[in-house]
Amino acid sequence: MPLQSDVLGRIHWQDPLAAAHLAVALSSVSLSSEIDVVCVGTDRSTGDALGPLVGSNLLSRQEEGLIPAHVRIHGNIHEPVHALNLQETCQKIHEFGRPSTVLAIDACLGRARNIGYITLKQGPLEPGSGVNKKLPAVGDYHLIGVVNVAGYMEHVVLQNTRLSLVIRMADVITEALTLCLGVKQVRTEVALASN
Repeated sequence: MPLQSDVLGRIHWQDPLAAAHLAVALSSVSLSSEIDVVCVGTDRSTGDALGPLVGSNLLSRQEEGLIPAHVRIHGNIHEPVHALNLQETCQKIHEFGRPSTVLAIDACLGRARNIGYITLKQGPLEPGSGVNKKLPAVGDYHLIGVVNVAGYMEHVVLQNTRLSLVIRMADVITEALTLCLGVKQVRTEVALASN
């Protein structure tokens, strides 16, 4: 199946090399020396917890010294970036007054056959579009994970999404970002994995 022009990479979380494939796709984009990762979602809905789980995982990796300090992480399980504070988060990033690449992460709903796929796209994320919310677009690039089926009672579907799936997808995204954005030793692993 041909990829859309804005799609830079797409992989199912169960692929044994999913994190490496995503890391290679991320490594191919033009990232500035300053990076803001905006993890969108909420801890009040299992399906919408993908972003906050990734944010918490990334903060743990940063505390372990695997992700450098110039990568700023916005949103985690304890302090999520969601519909009520997304605009404020975007303003904060803008007010830092330094050029940065913004990478947004969010869960989405899609076709049944696409559940479990993680996609890297060029351009801003439009959060909330799957549940008919109009929220500010965010990001130069974005990663989305299809966590459940779209089309009917989206809020209920998100509430009833298996947490196990969301955690596993978050782990793959975290590993990919660690491989791509991490310290030199970790980045070497990406080169080895892509060979």
